[in-house]
Amino acid sequence: MKAVIIHGQSHKGSTYNVVRMFADSLGAEVKEFFLPRDFGNDCVGCNRCLLTSEEACPHRERILPIIKAMDEADVIVLASPVYVYHVTGAMKSFLDHLAYRWMLHRPNPDMFFKIGVCISTAAGGGLNSANKDMSDSLFFWGTGKIYRYGVHVRSVAWDAVSAEIKARIEKQTRRLAAKVKSRAVKVRPSLKTKIYFGVMRMLHKRLDIAPPDKEYWDGYGWTGENRPWKH
Repeated sequence: MKAVIIHGQSHKGSTYNVVRMFADSLGAEVKEFFLPRDFGNDCVGCNRCLLTSEEACPHRERILPIIKAMDEADVIVLASPVYVYHVTGAMKSFLDHLAYRWMLHRPNPDMFFKIGVCISTAAGGGLNSANKDMSDSLFFWGTGKIYRYGVHVRSVAWDAVSAEIKARIEKQTRRLAAKVKSRAVKVRPSLKTKIYFGVMRMLHKRLDIAPPDKEYWDGYGWTGENRPWKH
């Protein structure tokens, strides 16, 4: 099993340590990326990825190693500490660059067989909204199964987190890793994903969709009888 971890920060604080607990229990071959160290460009809203091709993105060369790692992975982990009730700006900028992969546009069919994991930490509130920021993208990419894990560490510094809380986190991440391992060999998209895909299919049949998206969908036969989870 292969996993890719995309950290929404470059320092190794509480979120990093929680993710490492999960990764150690998962026992997968892991690739890690740190934002903004490994990718820190803001989306400039040029729409080239949507209207022309993802290859036309001005930041394509730098983001490509992360995309390739995602495509090769069985498990995609998005991790971010809570910044003002949401993910970090670096994580948001990264997700903005992948709008072309949403189901309406050009989703990678392999995503429907992958597992996504969202992990966030906070000293206070914002866990749900931060995990939603990340899980929304995972869902709209077509990810077959998505897990969320958020934990209050009660401190901004990992060294200040109590041994009791760390022990509880280790137990919870071990349990989460066991769930992921049990599902990794039999991932199938949820009914909600299939219904949403059906809505996108209807839009493709009724609306004037951008040529790159129409060509992509027609190439896979998705406006006909084919479905990405049946390939």
